[in-house]
Amino acid sequence: MPLLTLSLSGCFWEEETKRESITKGWSPKTFFEEAKEQISAGALDKGIELYEQLQAAYPGSKYALQSKLEIAYALYKSEDYDQAIDRLNSYIKLYPDHFSTPYAYYLRGVISEDKSRSILDEYITDNAQRDVNSVRDAFNYYLALIEKFPKTEYSEEAKSRLIILRNILSRHELFVAIFYTKKGANIAAINRSKYIIEKYPNTPSVPAALHLMAYNYDVISANTLAKDARRV
Repeated sequence: MPLLTLSLSGCFWEEETKRESITKGWSPKTFFEEAKEQISAGALDKGIELYEQLQAAYPGSKYALQSKLEIAYALYKSEDYDQAIDRLNSYIKLYPDHFSTPYAYYLRGVISEDKSRSILDEYITDNAQRDVNSVRDAFNYYLALIEKFPKTEYSEEAKSRLIILRNILSRHELFVAIFYTKKGANIAAINRSKYIIEKYPNTPSVPAALHLMAYNYDVISANTLAKDARRV
């Protein structure tokens, strides 16, 4: 029995020595505050490193849990959008019902919106003319937040973002319909215009989509359908 006790004591001592080498004697709170200070000073890599050391040393602490979100935010600020979203996806999977999880959902949407901003912002000022895959992702992330946590403050903000994103998506489809019209792909332009009207019925792009649909019907001599489109 004394041998077993000695063995267990040895394991404990090794674990404590390992922890001491990681923590430098810091408490979880000290670790967290030091990491946050580094992030605030612009030393993102150093801050992330400290957060990860905190998680290794005190994996069960509330500070370790919060540091996961802090790392995702730091990655976002360093424009490492994909890795930030991966971290948030992991957090949501591990802690689906934690009180901080609505924020993780919301931050995913914010990051995807920012990711959609083109490096050509100086020349392309309309979001709808850019690649809208990230806009669609943001839309779906906000929608998931509202469905999962409908009564949170983040859901209220997400609702207002959805309106803006729907307008961007419908306007993007309108640009595509205009492109088809200019290329003489009249059927494709008509179908895209119909898609706008059906998918985004209350957006500002609908009147232009109806006009474009009527014009393309005129071009292919579908006069009755053109009149119907103008009557809507």
